[in-house]
Amino acid sequence: FACTGIDNIAEAITLLELNNWDLVAAINGVIPQENGILQSKYSSEASQATVFGPPSRSEAADAAAGGAVPPPSSSSSSSSPPSSSALAYCPVNTSSRHIVERQPRMLNFKVEYRQRCVELVLEEGSTVGEIKQILESELGVPVSKMQLKGWKSGDVSDSTVLKSLHLPKNNSLYVLTPDIAPTASTSKNSALQESLNQNFLLIISHREAQRDYSLNFPGSRTIQEVKRNVSDLTNIPVRHQQWEGWPASASDDSMTLAFSGISYPCHHLSVCRRSSPANMQEPTEESADVHMISDSEGDDFEDASEFGVDDTEMFGMGSSTCRKSPMMPENSENEADALLHFTAEFSSRYGETHPMFFIGSLEAASQEAFYGKARDRKLLAIYLHNDDSVLSNVFCSQMMCADSIVSYLSQNFITWAWDVTKEANKARLLTMCTRHFGSVVTQTIRTYNTDQFPLLLIVMGKRTSNEVLNVIQGNTTVDELMMRLMAAMEIFTAQQQEDIKDEDEREARETVKREQDEAYRLSLEADRKKREAQEREEAEQVRLEQMRKEQEEEKEAIRLSLEQALPPEPDEESGEQISKLRIRTPSGEFLERRFLSSCKLQVLFDFVASKGYPFEEFKLLTTFPRRNITQLEPGSTLMEAKLFPQETLFLEAKE
Repeated sequence: FACTGIDNIAEAITLLELNNWDLVAAINGVIPQENGILQSKYSSEASQATVFGPPSRSEAADAAAGGAVPPPSSSSSSSSPPSSSALAYCPVNTSSRHIVERQPRMLNFKVEYRQRCVELVLEEGSTVGEIKQILESELGVPVSKMQLKGWKSGDVSDSTVLKSLHLPKNNSLYVLTPDIAPTASTSKNSALQESLNQNFLLIISHREAQRDYSLNFPGSRTIQEVKRNVSDLTNIPVRHQQWEGWPASASDDSMTLAFSGISYPCHHLSVCRRSSPANMQEPTEESADVHMISDSEGDDFEDASEFGVDDTEMFGMGSSTCRKSPMMPENSENEADALLHFTAEFSSRYGETHPMFFIGSLEAASQEAFYGKARDRKLLAIYLHNDDSVLSNVFCSQMMCADSIVSYLSQNFITWAWDVTKEANKARLLTMCTRHFGSVVTQTIRTYNTDQFPLLLIVMGKRTSNEVLNVIQGNTTVDELMMRLMAAMEIFTAQQQEDIKDEDEREARETVKREQDEAYRLSLEADRKKREAQEREEAEQVRLEQMRKEQEEEKEAIRLSLEQALPPEPDEESGEQISKLRIRTPSGEFLERRFLSSCKLQVLFDFVASKGYPFEEFKLLTTFPRRNITQLEPGSTLMEAKLFPQETLFLEAKE
């Protein structure tokens, strides 16, 4: 009431439901803002004070007279436990006293309309109406006929401030104009427009009440809007709804029914309340007591009853036996088994929407994140849980289970978790951190006390060592957590681009070296083959030369043996009949010899062969008439061959 002026508990709870139990977001939604600072009646006084300076005595007296509790000093440690006055103190006065000048956060919008796409960049202080005015000038569509869809929080009015919607940096929207008929150029989108205008009948079975609801929704209605309507009918908050029947393609609550993959015209669904970890009946809206906790800055609050724990346990004063089971068993031998148990217990307590925890050792998670190709590397997010901390339930339910955080961690991080509630598990974690990140990180973790948990360590792998970029404590908001994750991502992206460049250059050098080595290998192979061919050719020549010599030697031996076997040449005066033969060789030389007319032709053939013209290669011919003497019977005499008393013959090579 002191902050917003709302004295109706039911209305206050409704506002918290709409803002996912984020108290700061709920207050920002109902209180006017200026320059991102919550306003209060002390604004004029604060503006006169020195920035971050203590109030003057007169200001303190005025504040005391007005019944206001002065804000805590900005120099107080965020790690100190909050006092009762700090818990009761409204954060509005704190922000009005401590004015921080900061740059406005810019939001990116990609708006699709039929075949066109418009990209916009606006400050988060802008309104939805300002977006429509810009789209009117870009698309030529009047604001009065324009429906801007795609908001995750459902339909919003033109006066809605973008900051109150808690949007991520990049957003996708689409424009519907049901009153404007599509032109010929947009005929391709006629089916899209038609499906968005179709009515879907959803038959929703409330299993606990054993009751069915038949609801009609247009195709342009988002799944989130359907869940909100069902929440009004069943009194089950959206975050506690457990559904069956949605198709696998309906993975995003901002998706319209037309594109969710549900059956047309009728689709059956069922819903029930997600089971709570403790066997407690959730109080009704009329009788529920809203238990809120605060850290030292007054940023995070949580309804303790929604987690099945009482007030004493929320503040760490209850017995540990009140919990259903520990997040992680003590002294687990296998880290993978411990992580499986942690993931199952986390899902049991906070629902299935949470980061995908890496199942394996811290070393395996580091290998997965840091030691692949530069383009595939990611940051390592180490979530350290402590059930004894008053912030654990708030951080897990509101931060780690927020859709934007889950999506961002899944896309850009390898998330590894560990439970340090038990001293044995904490000691084991410190040993692992010392081995992988060094003693500095281990000492840093030791400095945090229980009330500062849970912790989210953002680790980036470098060439020589791993560096912890940020340690995010449990006393934060979704927006601050997202900004710190994005800041770490910017540092990582810059380093990754350098690593990619170095890796590409190294691969280019290695490619050139491989190509050079391959060319050198091919050159050596070609030289080797050429040398082997030359050696074979030389060996063949040697072999042929050897054969030729052997043949010549063999011929020479035959010639000598024939020459020695020839009968002696008869004397002209011997008184016997003598044939005088004159033989012309192919070289033009003449061989002359005397033979007895009674000699056989074989003796003539042997004589010619002894001169180097063997009978097998040459034929012996007469001049006129031309006769082939070698075709005659070798046993015939010269007389019988008519080679008496003299004859001129010539040698001719056989063909």
